[in-house]
Amino acid sequence: MNEKPGGGQEGGAVMGEEPGGGPDAVFQEHRNLLFAVAYRMLGIAADAEDAVQDAWLRWSAADRSGVADPRAYLVRITTNLALDRLRSAQAQRESYVGPWLPEPMLTAPDVAEDAELSESVSMAMLVVLETLSPLERAVFLLKEVFGFPYGEIAQALDRSETAVRQLGTRARKHVEARRPRFETDRRARREATELFLEASLGGDLNKLMEALAPDVVLWTDGGGKVRAARRTIHGAAKVARWVVAVTGLPYAGVRPEDMRLRWAELNGLPGLVLDGPDGPIATITLEVDGEGRIAEIHMVANPDKLRAISANSELPM
Repeated sequence: MNEKPGGGQEGGAVMGEEPGGGPDAVFQEHRNLLFAVAYRMLGIAADAEDAVQDAWLRWSAADRSGVADPRAYLVRITTNLALDRLRSAQAQRESYVGPWLPEPMLTAPDVAEDAELSESVSMAMLVVLETLSPLERAVFLLKEVFGFPYGEIAQALDRSETAVRQLGTRARKHVEARRPRFETDRRARREATELFLEASLGGDLNKLMEALAPDVVLWTDGGGKVRAARRTIHGAAKVARWVVAVTGLPYAGVRPEDMRLRWAELNGLPGLVLDGPDGPIATITLEVDGEGRIAEIHMVANPDKLRAISANSELPM
């Protein structure tokens, strides 16, 4: 796992001590972890940052004399704040225009070298996590991604350990049943993406069909603010026709000749950013099956979800 289990007193901290000179120093030591938890919970960078900021306010105002493990304590605060936000967000997402996708974020190239880590923030995984209940999502992430023991998770969520174990088992089975097993080889992903681009830009429907898996799924998230499919599109023939039909047309008010494609590391995988004169107008990430064919396409064009890309913000892992 990316993070060490939550048990123990990290860095030798003892009851009542705040190593590093005070509450701010302690908080900053764990800030990246808190954002990583909140982003995986919420899928939106700004919401995750708000949860972390709220966690700081609570931490700075709390009586910390009885805190033996600041890391576990801060994760507990952040997780519960994210849970509250997620419950509210899920109701709002029911009225979202078109498919809802998480906000893409830049990641360091070396993240992709850790298959388990990169999968935990991939678009495909975050989409699967959206199908869990908020509590199931929290338990799954804290246990399977961040390595916290069930006892600490139970304390963090104010549930019995038995209940938390049941939630964890249910969530893991749900994720395993819905999580596709995609190709992890970076070269295979790059080659599939290049073939997809060549066929799309050339308007070659047959070549595009060859690049797609028969049961490929296309997600396009415009949030009702830019042109996008209102539903997920299934099947190679339908996906290929949609891609060819929209390629070469003005998009988000930008003419084709003013667009530029560039490679970027997005959510742990090689992806593409489509830029206009004023900044990014879309991101594209592809998932590739064991035969090197494209199994899922995630395109995010809602301008509200491109702020982290525009700001060049990198996801702390």
